[in-house]
Amino acid sequence: MGITYIEGEVRGTDGKKAVVRFLVDSGASYTVLPQKDWQALGLKAKRTATFTLADGTQIERAISECHLTLPQGEAHTPVILGESGDEPLLGVVTLEILGLVLNPFTRTLQPMRMLLARIGRERPK
Repeated sequence: MGITYIEGEVRGTDGKKAVVRFLVDSGASYTVLPQKDWQALGLKAKRTATFTLADGTQIERAISECHLTLPQGEAHTPVILGESGDEPLLGVVTLEILGLVLNPFTRTLQPMRMLLARIGRERPK
């Protein structure tokens, strides 16, 4: 699959902002913010989780939340607080929150097909 980057603006709870160039990674669950960016925003860890790298190595990282604005929309999203050497990634959880999917053929972000189920109601005619 091709490599796709997108620029986004991240904002902390106190209004501080940073512009980050993310690698769109449809194989990553969470979005990763580089250490210099999340520290500049004043983000604080809310919890930690263990992640498995492609080579099988397990690492622990802190998770926080921020507001993210992309050309396609904006939302609050969980983010991994990156450590030294961690690159900025835009993960699937953030893409789903924004209602976006990565088209691997065009390497662009596109609106996802949004589905809802109705229970106990008659279908509209």
